[in-house]
Amino acid sequence: MDKPKYYLTTPIYYVNARPHLGHTYTTIVADTIARYKRMRGYDVVLLTGTDEHGQKIERAAKAAGVKEEEFVDRIAEEYRQLWKELDLSIDRFVRTTEPRQERAVHRLLLQAKDNGYIYKGFYEGQYCVFDEMYVDEPLPGGLCPECKRPTERIREENYYFKLSEFQDRLLELYESQPDFIQPETRRNEVMAFVRGGLRDLSVSRTSIKWGIPWPGDEKHVIYVWYDALTTYMTGVGYGDDELQWEKYWPADLHLIGKEILRFHAVYWPAFLMAAEEPLPKRIYAHGWWLFADEKMSKSRGNMQYPQPIARALGIDALRYFVLREMVFGQDGNFSRDSLLTRYNADLANGLGNLASRIIAMIHQYFAGQIPPPLADNAGAPRSVALAKKSADVQEEAIAHYEALQFSLALESIWSLVAATDQFLTESRPWVLAKDESKTQELSDILNAAAQTLRHIAALAFPVVPHASEKIWLALGNKSKLEFEQIDTLAWGALPSGSHIGEPEAIFPRVDKKEASERIEAMEEEIRNPGSAAASSPASAPAAAAAPAAAVPAPAADAKIAIEDFAKVQMRVGVVKTAERIQGADKILKLTVDIGDEVRQIVAGLAVSYQPEELVGKKVVVVVNLAPRKLRGVESNGMIVAASVGPEGKPVLCTFAEDVPAGAKLK
Repeated sequence: MDKPKYYLTTPIYYVNARPHLGHTYTTIVADTIARYKRMRGYDVVLLTGTDEHGQKIERAAKAAGVKEEEFVDRIAEEYRQLWKELDLSIDRFVRTTEPRQERAVHRLLLQAKDNGYIYKGFYEGQYCVFDEMYVDEPLPGGLCPECKRPTERIREENYYFKLSEFQDRLLELYESQPDFIQPETRRNEVMAFVRGGLRDLSVSRTSIKWGIPWPGDEKHVIYVWYDALTTYMTGVGYGDDELQWEKYWPADLHLIGKEILRFHAVYWPAFLMAAEEPLPKRIYAHGWWLFADEKMSKSRGNMQYPQPIARALGIDALRYFVLREMVFGQDGNFSRDSLLTRYNADLANGLGNLASRIIAMIHQYFAGQIPPPLADNAGAPRSVALAKKSADVQEEAIAHYEALQFSLALESIWSLVAATDQFLTESRPWVLAKDESKTQELSDILNAAAQTLRHIAALAFPVVPHASEKIWLALGNKSKLEFEQIDTLAWGALPSGSHIGEPEAIFPRVDKKEASERIEAMEEEIRNPGSAAASSPASAPAAAAAPAAAVPAPAADAKIAIEDFAKVQMRVGVVKTAERIQGADKILKLTVDIGDEVRQIVAGLAVSYQPEELVGKKVVVVVNLAPRKLRGVESNGMIVAASVGPEGKPVLCTFAEDVPAGAKLK
C-alpha cells in the first residue's frame, strides 16, 4: 500500500551571511517533524535551500571583493556542510541560481501574466534593500516599518502584480481555513494587514542585474520574493517532472520565521491563485531566538552559531535544548548557562544516567540478558503502574508532536524518565539482588525498566535521534529505530533473553565553566577566523571527555578549611564487576554499587590486583567528581587507595567491619 505523503519546507535562506542559530533552529524543527512523520508511516520530503539573488547579494559580494557567483557558491556550501555536520535528514536542497529554478519561476510568472494579473508601470518611492521590498508608508526618518533600517529613494520602470485584486479571496481563504496561518496571533496580524487594503506589487527590477531575467525583457530581473518562493515548487518537479509534482504538491507545511510572514501568507497564495495552482496547506511562523532580550543580529554582534554547541556537547544536546527551551511559535531567550544546566540535568543526569543504570544492572544481575517479567505481572503493582504511565506518555507525546508543541512533548517524555528513576529508587533492585528469594521480583523490575526505556528511546527519537538509536540498539533491538511505528509501540515487545549491549555514557556530564569557555572560544573563532581560539572538528561531547586542566598541588604542610574537605563526598561501594581495558596495562574498568546506583569507574589498580580479586570488595568511592575519560572509557568517580613503596603501588582502603553499600564517609 502506498504511504501517504508529507511535504514540508524550511525558508529558503538568504545567503548574505553565514548560517547561525536562527537558521539552524528552523531546520532542526523541520527535521524533527520529518523524523516524527516517517515514524507515523508517511512518505516524507523535507526541502530547504538558499536564496541567492537580489541587491543585498550584489552589495555583499562587492564588499567582499568577489563576483556574485563566487560569493553565493561559498555561502551556499556553508549551509550544505552545516546541515551535513548536524546530520539533518534533508531530502531536497534547491539554490535559486540553478537552471531548473529559472524555468520554474518563468512558468509560474507567465501563467499569472497570461491570466491578466501582470502589467508594466513605473514606481517612485522608498525601497528597503534589507527586506527587498518597496515601502509605501515609511516610519519617521524614512525607516522601514519591518526592519527599522533606512530605506532608499528610487524611481524605475517595473512590472506589477495585481495584488489588490486578491484582497477578498485572501480573506476568504483565512476565514475558511483557520489553520492556514499559525499560530493564531500571526493569523490575526495577517488578516488585519489585508483588511487594511492591498496595493499592487512591483515584481521586477531594472536597477539591479543579479537575478533571474524577465522572460522576453532582459533589462528587468524578477522580484526576489517571486523567485525565492517558487523554490518550494521547483524542489518537487514543477515544470520538469509532472509525476513528482502531482505526487507531492501542495506542500503540507511551510515553516518560517515571523519576520517573513507577509511574503508567505499574502504574496505567495496570491501568486499561486493567479497561476491557478494549488495552495500550501499550512504556514507556521515561529518566533525569534533572543540574546539578552534582543533579536540575534549580525549588526548587533550577538549572533550565536550552532557548531560550537554541537561540537562541545553533541548534536542531540543542541537539538534537545532548542526544542525544549523555546515554546514553538513564541520568542525564546538563548542563554549558555541554561543550555549547560539543561544538558547536565535533563540529559546527563536524566536520560543518560537512567539508560546506564538499567543496562549496567541487567549486565550485573542477569548476565546481559533481558530478564522475564512475572506471569501477567501478578504481584508487581509498581511494574503495572509503570506500564500504565508509559502508555499515557506515549499518547500525550504523540498529541503534542501532532500539534508541533515540541517542548510539551519533551516535558511529557521526561516525566517518564523521572517516573522510571523513581520506580528504581523505590524498588531497590540492588537490595533485592542480595536475596536469592527475591530473584523473580528483581527480574520483573528490571524487565519493566527495560521495556520503559525502550518506549522512552522511541518517543524521544524525533528530537534526540542519535542517543535514542544507541539506547535502542543497546537494549538488543535488531531493527532501526527510525523505521519503528511510534504510535503502535507495545509494552512487552522487548523479548526476554535478548542480549543487550555494553553500558556506555550517552550524555557524559560536563563541567559548566569549562564547557562554556570552550563554546565561547569556538564562537570567537567563527566570528574572527584565524584568532587564537581553536575549534575542534569532533561532534562528540569532547568537553566532557577531556581531562581536567592540571592544578598546582598545595604544599605538603598547606592547611585547608573544614568547608573544603566537606565538598568531597565519599561512600562505601561494592565492586560488582572488574575487567581489563584493551591496550592498558595499569587500569581496570569496574562497576561499583554505591547504594542507589551502579557506577562505572576506571581505576589504576591493575598493577596490584587481578580483576577477579576485586569483585565483592568494599571500597571507598569519591562520588562527586566530574566524569572524565581514560583510554576512551568514561569514569564516573574515583576509588581511594594508598600509595605504597617507591613505585607507588596502590593498596585499597577497605573496612574491618561490615558496612552497607552507599554508607557515607565523614
